[in-house]
Amino acid sequence: MSRIGKKPIAIPSGVTAEIKERTLKVKGPKGELSLEIHPKVKLNKQDSELLVEINDKESKQEKALWGLFRSLVNNMVLGVTTGFVKNLEINGVGYKAAVSAKKLVLNLGYSHPVELAIPAGLEAKVEKNVITVSGADKQAVGQFAAVVRQTRPPEPYKGKGIKYADEVIRRKAGKVVKAVGGGK
Repeated sequence: MSRIGKKPIAIPSGVTAEIKERTLKVKGPKGELSLEIHPKVKLNKQDSELLVEINDKESKQEKALWGLFRSLVNNMVLGVTTGFVKNLEINGVGYKAAVSAKKLVLNLGYSHPVELAIPAGLEAKVEKNVITVSGADKQAVGQFAAVVRQTRPPEPYKGKGIKYADEVIRRKAGKVVKAVGGGK
């Protein structure tokens, strides 16, 4: 039995969930999301709750799909109500970021500025050295934050680069100078 899959998903007020054939559409104050449902997974709407069900509760693949789709649907409901946020920090002398015309412009020590198009449905803000990516779709927010981080990942010696706000960079010691007179 999937412990995650059997939990019902509460639909808060102001959010509508619509099931048509194999597609679920969720609308809320932060936007609208849709999801194609796997043929082995069934969604049932009861009052203000969504239940995810499967046919064969002994099949390992179906149990995995059960928990997966319950999490995906729950993330959709959370996304259209509160949204998701990822914070990235820029560390390095002369490294900076700016948002202009649906593009994130990063100056990261390369010979040219790196321009990243902000995907539809997402919002990016820059305050000092912190980039905030927010939106209703958890997967899209995480993917865009990963693309931004990938433009200049943090290096282990000085910690220069772009890292997640809650990420801890394991630092390495630099070259160790030999003791005086010990280099004979």
